[in-house]
Amino acid sequence: MIKVTPQSFRLARAFTISRGSRLEAHVLTVRISRDGATGWGECVPYARYQETPESVAAQIESLPHDIGRVELQEALPAGAARNAVDCALWDWEAKKTGTRAWNLARLRPPGPIPVAFTLSLDTPEQMEYEARQHAGQRLLKVKLGTPNDIPRLEAVRRGAPEVKIIVDANEGWSAAEYQDLVPYLVNLGVLMVEQPVPAADDGLLAEIDRLLPVCADEAVHDRRSLPTLAGKYDMINIKLDKTGGLTEALELRREAEALGYGIMAGCMVGSSLAMAPATLIAQGAAFADLDGPLLLAEDRDHPLHYDTAGVHPPDVALWG
Repeated sequence: MIKVTPQSFRLARAFTISRGSRLEAHVLTVRISRDGATGWGECVPYARYQETPESVAAQIESLPHDIGRVELQEALPAGAARNAVDCALWDWEAKKTGTRAWNLARLRPPGPIPVAFTLSLDTPEQMEYEARQHAGQRLLKVKLGTPNDIPRLEAVRRGAPEVKIIVDANEGWSAAEYQDLVPYLVNLGVLMVEQPVPAADDGLLAEIDRLLPVCADEAVHDRRSLPTLAGKYDMINIKLDKTGGLTEALELRREAEALGYGIMAGCMVGSSLAMAPATLIAQGAAFADLDGPLLLAEDRDHPLHYDTAGVHPPDVALWG
């Protein structure tokens, strides 16, 4: 049996990117029950990819109840629906066999991973305040993508003068704007920029000097995206809601690394259940942006554990 349940988790504070703000994380929880075991997974339908909770739920409900992971890859396209079902199937198999998901995937046992803490887009004053509050983090990810970004980034740097910084424009700049901003980003100690320009208009990235590593986010979904990235990006951000689950994410990482791309493991704003399988992708990645639960005011039972070492692998009571 496959069951889909809409759920919402309150955020600790408004989360804003260049495309808008939210106060809650709206997710779909999928449970798969067979042969005395139940596995579960979570996805975040994302309007940027023409997804709604209703459309994603309809995709999931259209599946045969006995579908397996191999058949699933052809039954649904890459996206949120396939992700929730795929991760639920991994969890089901782990529970059914009494082993951990990383053993099923033939991966080394995972350890804690340092994670970026995301600073939401806000006024320079508020972003400086937030940076001071989180100046003890190893890495800050700063949301940008507006005409007034340098004062914001300068404010973050004042608030956290010693912390490593990466920035994410969420497609908010034109190629010309990005080219003008790069020297300032470098001077402020930015290590990497994520999706500076719209994915549909990123050709100029191949024609300009990349003084900073550029990471594809909206421009990459699954392995079929890789040929379109050549010469434009140095890294890719692997998110399970884009790849359509852990199965494709593992293959995407292998092929991307073989082509020389650096790896970032990312997430939508979701609960610990959404982050749990992503901790397997994040092992050894250049950057891990799996801080979704840290942005929430409430979370799942048996949530992921975060400490100074980063995010720890999930307890068996949560996933896998």
